[in-house]
Amino acid sequence: MAFEQFEHTADVGIKATGENLEEVFAETARGMFSIMTDIEQVSPIGEYKIELSADDLESLLVEFLSELIYLFEVKSVLFSQFEVDLKLNDAVDLIVTAKGEEINSEKHELYGAVKAVSYHDLLVDPQGEIRVIFDV
Repeated sequence: MAFEQFEHTADVGIKATGENLEEVFAETARGMFSIMTDIEQVSPIGEYKIELSADDLESLLVEFLSELIYLFEVKSVLFSQFEVDLKLNDAVDLIVTAKGEEINSEKHELYGAVKAVSYHDLLVDPQGEIRVIFDV
């Protein structure tokens, strides 16, 4: 599993891969936080539980990443690890334990914030790949 950044006009994108959708959702989230800081410096000492449901994988991914942006903006939290449980039923259900810590200016260098997740060119391949663009 892995992620890589790519440039897109004035935005930044992440392409993530993994052996299954759970890994790919986790890597996409890690990739998003790598746009904001060095995630290797973020200790997984605090936990936040996120539970979401959507009609499709694309909407679920956008809601998940948007919730992480909200926690970053409102709670001043950075994340580096994600335990993802994804259930494909009539709706798509997601339960995530996001692990990280509050921003510490002496420890964390912030590169900038991610403002929003875009539906433009969004790809969620159930075979293990996600491509998403962020408004920065």
